[in-house]
Amino acid sequence: MNRKLVIILSFIYVLFMAVLCVYYYSKDATFEGSVAIGGIVCGAIPLLLALFTKMQFNLPIVISYLIFLVGSQYLGSILGWYGLGWWDTFMHLVSGAILAFSGIALYERLIHRNAGDMISPWFVFLFTLSFAALGGVLWEIYEFSSDQFFDMTLQGGGNKDTMTDLIADTIGGLIIAIRAGIRTKIKLKKGAS
Repeated sequence: MNRKLVIILSFIYVLFMAVLCVYYYSKDATFEGSVAIGGIVCGAIPLLLALFTKMQFNLPIVISYLIFLVGSQYLGSILGWYGLGWWDTFMHLVSGAILAFSGIALYERLIHRNAGDMISPWFVFLFTLSFAALGGVLWEIYEFSSDQFFDMTLQGGGNKDTMTDLIADTIGGLIIAIRAGIRTKIKLKKGAS
């Protein structure tokens, strides 16, 4: 069922962006059209993974990812919500949380099943927070590189924009990391009794 839902939701997003792409290019709005092309590519990732791999999908992460794409690509870039000032920071807060959830999912796949009974809640907390912060750092490297090499303006506010984005990513990750650490501690206490 998860696979079918991932295919349906991703296909709807890709189709939506394809329609926007045609619409905006027909109106000579090349910026919005190029964002829509990016939306097609980003939306196709879970779709292609669902169609051509046997991956098990964490449905909340995929749904969060698609909601994030709507918020960043459609609302933020195409409709211009990034011009509101706070929208970029909010999207970084959300992306930090999504990255933290992804870190938890990765952690759960990487550890040995029996190891979960012996893992420190602090380790889970630090791994989750570090994963989210690293994702934010990599994104800021992408923005900086795009600005330097392709004369883009992704870091509109320069150092202040970068630091605000990194702080928001970290806070989003911190919220989820605290939750993950507490959840692990509770699980360990239940296992000990």
